[in-house]
Amino acid sequence: MKGAALGLVTLGSPATTIGRDPEELRRLAEDAGRELEGAPAEEIARWAAETFGDRFCVTSSMADAVLAHIVSRVAPGVDVVFLDTGLHFPETLRVRDTVAATLPVNVRSIRPRLTVGQQDGEYGPRLFNKSPDDCCFLRKVEPLERALADYDAWAAGLRRDESPTRANTPVVAFDAKRGKVKVHPIAAWSQADVDAYISRWNVPVNELFKKGYTSIGCWPCTRRTKAGEDPRAGRWAMFEKTECGLHT
Repeated sequence: MKGAALGLVTLGSPATTIGRDPEELRRLAEDAGRELEGAPAEEIARWAAETFGDRFCVTSSMADAVLAHIVSRVAPGVDVVFLDTGLHFPETLRVRDTVAATLPVNVRSIRPRLTVGQQDGEYGPRLFNKSPDDCCFLRKVEPLERALADYDAWAAGLRRDESPTRANTPVVAFDAKRGKVKVHPIAAWSQADVDAYISRWNVPVNELFKKGYTSIGCWPCTRRTKAGEDPRAGRWAMFEKTECGLHT
C-alpha cells in the first residue's frame, strides 16, 4: 500500500459512510453500471445527483472544467473537490479559480496535513524525486480520504482512451477500498468529444495543453510529451509509475 516505503501511516478501513450502507451502495453501483452504460454523460451525472443529493461530489484536477461543467448543468451547487497539493502549476490554480468564479458549483480546496516545507523537514527535501508514491500518498491520497468522508458517491473524469490502465473504466462502479460509489460520466468519451464540448460551452482549460503537456499533475512530476507518446507519458517519467493512487 502507498506509504509503505517510508513507514507512513496507511489507510485501513474505508471512510465512514454516514448515509447509505456499503452493501446497498454496492448494489446501486452494479445496477447503475449496467443500466447506464452507453448513456449520455449528463444522464449519468443526473442519476448520481438525484440518487445521492448532497452526499455526492465531483473531483477535479483542474486540467479542464469539463466534468464540473457537465454536473453543474444537472446539479447546480454541487461540491467540486480539488486537491491543493501545494505543488500545482499556476495555470492549474488559475483554472480552479475560474471555475469557482464562473460555474454554479462549490469548489472545496483540500490541502495535505503537512505543508511542502513541513514534509521536507519530516521526510527530507524533494520526496517526489526519492519516493513519488509516498509523496502522492501524503499530498493526494490521504487528503482525498478525508474529503470523501462527507460523501457516499463521487465523480471523476477518467476516460477509457487515456491509457491502457483505464481502458475498462465503468461508468458507475463500487469503490470497495473506500466503500463508496464512483461515477465516471465521460468514461466513453474520446479526446475529440472533450474538445467539442469545450468548444461548444467555452469551458475553462489549463493553458499548459497549448505548451505540449497532455496530462497535468504536480509540476515536479509532469513534463511535456512528444508526438506519438502515450498521453500520460509525461507523468512520473523517471519512474515505473502511471497513477498517483487516487484511482487504484
